[in-house]
Amino acid sequence: MSDSKYAFEPAQFKVICVPGDGRCLFRSVAHGACLRLGKPSPSENLQKELADELRAKVADELVKRRKDTEWFLEGDFDTYVQQIRKPHVWGGEPELLMASHVLQMPITVFMRDHKSGSLLTIAEYGQDYGREDPIRVLYHGFGHYDALDFHPSGAKSKLFQK
Repeated sequence: MSDSKYAFEPAQFKVICVPGDGRCLFRSVAHGACLRLGKPSPSENLQKELADELRAKVADELVKRRKDTEWFLEGDFDTYVQQIRKPHVWGGEPELLMASHVLQMPITVFMRDHKSGSLLTIAEYGQDYGREDPIRVLYHGFGHYDALDFHPSGAKSKLFQK
């Protein structure tokens, strides 16, 4: 994870809205993984399946890395893992970190700066898997994540619209 903030122009991104069904973090990361691998955007049903599969693998990864993760989880570890396996329980930083390990891909989290309109990098995970072309997700600050498709040229300037 990185504390440094990098600003990007909204024209460089297309927000891919995902349903707020408790799976949004997992849906966004799964969607981003498809984009990163050059696969077509998954349908909503496939996105849900991929999200649920990723959630299960993330929970397994938490257990596998228990010695390294237990200290930063709130409450009892076993209860936390049991809860995160449920399809409508929100994920957060621990799940993003584990998802980077499961997918062996870097993940960058952005948040919109409401004053400037820029997107700020607020967290980075999995840099040991490289820094180029990470999975990008947008955190809205109220428990919801969306996927981001990156267009460095900014040529698709009208795409940062929901």
